Amino acid sequence: MIDIYDLETFSQNFFKITDKRGQLVPFLFNRAQKYVHERVEEQRNRLGYVRVNILKGRQQGISTYISARFFHRVLTKKGTQAFILTHMSDATRSLFAMTKRYNSNLPPGLAPIADKDNENQLLFNKLGSGYRVGTAGSKEIGRSMTNQLMHLSEYAFYDNAAEIKRGIEQTVADVEGTEKIKESTANGISNAFYLDWQDAIESNSDYENIFIPWYWQDEYRRNDENIVLTSEEKDWLLLYQDNGLTKEHLAWRRNKLSDFDGDYEQKCKGFKQEYPFTDEEAFLNSITDTFITVEPVQKARKNQVESDSPLIIGVDPARGGADKSAICRRKGRLVSKIEAFKGLDTMQLAGKIKVIIDKENPAKVFIDCIGIGAGVTDRLSEMGYDCVVGVNVSRVANNPDHFLNLRAELWSEMRDWFNQDAPVQIPDDPNLQKELCGFGYLYNSSGRLVIESKADAKKRGMKSPDMADSLMITFAFGQHAGASSYSPNYMSEKSASMFT
Repeated sequence: MIDIYDLETFSQNFFKITDKRGQLVPFLFNRAQKYVHERVEEQRNRLGYVRVNILKGRQQGISTYISARFFHRVLTKKGTQAFILTHMSDATRSLFAMTKRYNSNLPPGLAPIADKDNENQLLFNKLGSGYRVGTAGSKEIGRSMTNQLMHLSEYAFYDNAAEIKRGIEQTVADVEGTEKIKESTANGISNAFYLDWQDAIESNSDYENIFIPWYWQDEYRRNDENIVLTSEEKDWLLLYQDNGLTKEHLAWRRNKLSDFDGDYEQKCKGFKQEYPFTDEEAFLNSITDTFITVEPVQKARKNQVESDSPLIIGVDPARGGADKSAICRRKGRLVSKIEAFKGLDTMQLAGKIKVIIDKENPAKVFIDCIGIGAGVTDRLSEMGYDCVVGVNVSRVANNPDHFLNLRAELWSEMRDWFNQDAPVQIPDDPNLQKELCGFGYLYNSSGRLVIESKADAKKRGMKSPDMADSLMITFAFGQHAGASSYSPNYMSEKSASMFT
């Protein structure tokens, strides 16, 4: 006997979809759909409701799954109202056509005939249930509704996400049995989807993140006969083969690059946004140019390196607000640990660094001496710690012909460290990767390197790169902290802000 209340069973027996050849076939879940279903059901069983963000590549069937999930609930649970919002009218029509196909191909008698069936709704009065769709162009859309299920499709592309949050999202109450699913491909980091994704990572919301890699699709394969993998492709295979990546997928990727404009590097960036290996890659590669690219950082997260080099400590003190004080430990090509602390005042941070010096005996402790860092540096120097050096990253670079300021010079030194042939190791932390790979750059009219300012990065949705800056500052005397003619040259935070 068929369990009509089990979504996967119901779908394969009663829902029909069109496959990529245009044939009408039973809806059998693919790997991506199975994974999403398992994650969503686990959350529903645990919490009683569903709140998820789904980041995926192109054409992986996630909208197909959500449409089936919600329509199934409309049919099997009386009084259920579902609402689907898309970013453009064509997408709205396409998604609703899929749901109407589910409805029109149901066996006779399995569900009541819809009392209203038009271009934006299916209503079943006998069930007290309904399924509606809309487009995110109107600020007022759906505000008067009461819904139990909501799907926000391609959420990263909404122009009026703030109004959506205040309006139609509020039509779903925070009660048991409700579901809100935000699903999208990446569209940079200057949008509500990225911010919601970050909030979920930091447990600042009820939402949980679900990422779907592109290579889970069987159709994204191509004959790999006579394919000789590049070193880059070998690295990908090493990183992701246990999760399903094959040479056939990489052969398909090579062919797919021809669909993207630009030179090879630009084609690769376009592919990564539409077909990401990881969520970090999807978000970061929508930035036109990042100073440190994601590939060497990803490798550094997986490398295992031993080092007998002297211990160098880098400290990026918080400037207030959401910023955190970060402390990095680096020995040559090994970064063993980066810690971040919120809410530490000058004396508390100085005390924490004192404990580290006494216990771990570092060769140098470099502290960004802009703002409260000057007080931290002074206090530790007063206590007799000669290893402590204040570093003003806003001052003139050691090589002023090539770099706008010391900050640009140290970021360049850090990039060289990642890109050299000898392997490096950093903590396996996706947030650290986002910080390292999140900054743009340019060369000014004098040919000097300029790293994107923190203020400009924050306008794009970037958070303060506290951990990345604590690593950056460990390069103040070079990669191995040898002798230097550097002098601190303290600067007030007000003055420094003009340069950083």
